[in-house]
Amino acid sequence: MTIAQLKLQEPITLPCGLRLPNRMVKAAMAENCADDDYLPGENILKLYEMWAEGGWGAILTGNVEVDVRYLGSPRDMSLNENIDRDRILAAWKKWAQAVSKDGTPAIMQINHPGRQSPAKVGARGFFEKSIAPSPIPLHLGDGILAKLASALVFGTPKEMTVEDIRRVVSQFAETARLAAEAGFAGVELHAAHGYLLSQFLSPSSNQRQDDYGGTAKKRAKIVVDTIKAVRDAVPKSFCVGIKINSADYKNKEQLAACIEQLEDIAAAGVDFLEISGGSYEDPQMMQTTTPASASTVAREAFFLDFATTIRDRFRHVPLMVTGGFRSRRGMENALQEDACDIIGIARPAALNPSLPKNLIFNAEVKDEDARAFTRKAPDLLLPKLLGIKVVAGGAESAWYQKQIQSLPTKA
Repeated sequence: MTIAQLKLQEPITLPCGLRLPNRMVKAAMAENCADDDYLPGENILKLYEMWAEGGWGAILTGNVEVDVRYLGSPRDMSLNENIDRDRILAAWKKWAQAVSKDGTPAIMQINHPGRQSPAKVGARGFFEKSIAPSPIPLHLGDGILAKLASALVFGTPKEMTVEDIRRVVSQFAETARLAAEAGFAGVELHAAHGYLLSQFLSPSSNQRQDDYGGTAKKRAKIVVDTIKAVRDAVPKSFCVGIKINSADYKNKEQLAACIEQLEDIAAAGVDFLEISGGSYEDPQMMQTTTPASASTVAREAFFLDFATTIRDRFRHVPLMVTGGFRSRRGMENALQEDACDIIGIARPAALNPSLPKNLIFNAEVKDEDARAFTRKAPDLLLPKLLGIKVVAGGAESAWYQKQIQSLPTKA
C-alpha cells in the first residue's frame, strides 16, 4: 500500500462540518508554561507554530482551565476573570493563529481539575478547598506517607452545591465562547484522567443522592448540561468533542454504566469522542511501560479493546483513540479494521513535532521503519517504595513536559 492509499491520510468531516485533512491528530498534552496571568506567551506560540508545520489532521491544545482558582499545575493556562476579557481574547487569537497558520484545525481542550487541584495552585485563597462532587479525598496509595501526601497536597475537597455546579457549567460555556471568538475551530471537554467531569461520572468519587448522582444517568447530568451550554454559546459549525476515561470501566457493570452515560452525552451533540485512560489515582496514561493484555499490545493501543466496545454502540459518533500508537502499520490497521476513525498521538509529538510529515506520511520511509520514537524517563525508586502512585507515574509525564517546553529552543 502506498502512502496515498493510506486511510490514515484520508480527510474526515465531523458532524459540525469541520474537515480534518487527515486522521492523525496531535492529542492534548499539558504544556505548563503559561505566563503570570495564565495566558499563552511567546514560548507557547513558538511551540504551536512547530506543531502547525507538522502535517497533523488537527491539533489539540493542552488543557485550559475554566476557573483560575482551580488549576491542575502552577502554569496551566486558564480563563482568568481577574483580567480584562479583551486581553484574554487577544492572547488566544494569537494562539489560534499560531496553531492554524498552515490550515490545521485548532481545538482547545477545556477542563476543571476538581479535587485534583493542589493547594496553593491557582488564584483561590490559602484556606479555600478544592471542589468535587463529594467530599472524598484523593487516594494516592495505602501507605502512611501516601495518605499524608494526599492530605497535605490536595486535602479533602468541598462538596459542590447545585449553585457551584451551575457556575462550572457556565464557565465551560464562557471558555468555549471565547475560544470560538478567538478563532479556534472547536473545543474538547476533558472528562477523563480523574478531573472534575470524570469525578462526576465515577461512583467512586461521586456519592451524591440528588440530580447529579445516585445513578449512572444522574452522574452524567453535569456533562450533558455542559455540552448543551457550550452548544448554545458557539456557532453550529464549531466543533465540540469530549474525552472520556477507559480506566474507570473495568467490568461489565461499569461498562454498562458507561454506555448509559454515553447515550445521553452523544444525544447532547458531540462531534467526536476521544478514548484515553488513567488518572492521578491510577496513572496509566502517564506511563509508557504499563503492562497490557496481549490483544491490546498487538493493536498498539492500551485502550483499544474498550474503544471497540464503545465503537459498536456509537457508530454515528466519530471515535478518536489515543494511547500506544507508534507505527504507521499499527495506526493504519486500527483504521482499516474500523476500530476507530481518528488516531491520537501525544508523547511522540513531544519528541518529533513534525511526525506526520517527516515520518508517517513520508513516502521515502519504509513501513518497517515508520515507527515513532519514544523513550522511558528515569524511574524514581523512592516514590514507588513509599507507595505514592501519582508521583511515581507523574515522573515520566514531567519528563515529557520538559521536552515540550524545550521544543521552541530547538526551532
